[in-house]
Amino acid sequence: MDTPPQLRADLVLPDLGVTDVIVGVWYARIGERVYHGERVVEVIINGATFDVTAPATGTLIQRSVVPGDHIKTGAVLGAVAADPE
Repeated sequence: MDTPPQLRADLVLPDLGVTDVIVGVWYARIGERVYHGERVVEVIINGATFDVTAPATGTLIQRSVVPGDHIKTGAVLGAVAADPE
């Protein structure tokens, strides 16, 4: 079942001011409930870690990257099927 576009919230890598970002650990599994602002995935920047948080409350429905991937600002890391408001 596809998630209607208005209920899909992409998990996007924000601009962190660097060009080499590595995907670290996923804290949430596909199908797991996540809450707005909750850490979902870790990224590594110059040896330091940064948590990317859920853009909405709902269910994690997609992981677009895996640990070890090199990504850039704006990359879609995954998606949440957001709860209707």
